[in-house]
Amino acid sequence: MLGLVFSWHGWTPVTDTQKPLIELCVEGIDGLLAAQAAGADRVELCASLVEGGITPSLGTVCAALERATIPFHVIVRPRGGDFLYSEAEYRSMLADVGALRDLGVAGVVVGCLTADGAIDEARMNELVRAAGPLNVTCHRAFDMTRDSSEALEALIRCKVGRVLTSGQRDTALEGADLLAQLVRQAGGRIIILGCGGLAPDNIGEVLRRTGLSEMHFAALADVPSAMRYRNPHVGMGGTDLDREYRTTVTDGALVAATIAAARA
Repeated sequence: MLGLVFSWHGWTPVTDTQKPLIELCVEGIDGLLAAQAAGADRVELCASLVEGGITPSLGTVCAALERATIPFHVIVRPRGGDFLYSEAEYRSMLADVGALRDLGVAGVVVGCLTADGAIDEARMNELVRAAGPLNVTCHRAFDMTRDSSEALEALIRCKVGRVLTSGQRDTALEGADLLAQLVRQAGGRIIILGCGGLAPDNIGEVLRRTGLSEMHFAALADVPSAMRYRNPHVGMGGTDLDREYRTTVTDGALVAATIAAARA
């Protein structure tokens, strides 16, 4: 059977054996290049994955536009922590969405909540309007809502295209029942993009139990710094001084293995 998937070149046929669509969460341009070389269909481009991902720099986005051969969506998140933003933070998000729209990225990834754990529909509506023709994904702010069913309907009302979720649990395996329920509730009105601890040994089971058409994961590995001189007396933040001398990178071999397991 043939389905359809959207690329920068339009809607193209995709066979069932090629599904699900795989999105990689990456940090920076090196992560994007590793993900696309390993066979990812799409990338979520972030900075600072240690904080769950925040908005990458303009230079990073421009470099990605020059070198990407697959679509990438850019997270618009001004800081780590919760998803209840001040007015100044929210205005900065609107400005980022407008700038990314003008640059011509494929999509943006956003999420705003109210203090009582609901989707902030006023702000999400405005962000979707600011995005114009771009794909809009609600990130895992959704997993912090008090009522997943109502939150999904709110995102549909806001005309958000997809929602990234682990089924409101730490991992997709733990959240598989809710993920399946959300797929049924969505009924084609919004895409459920499943995530949460996906790896070669579990992604197939999650796919079978949920019926997801799109899956999202990060395949990360720590590598030591190439710095020969190291100052043991200074840290750039926190108490883990060794953190200054290791980098988290996208592991291409793990990306390829997880994709293969999803499509086995």
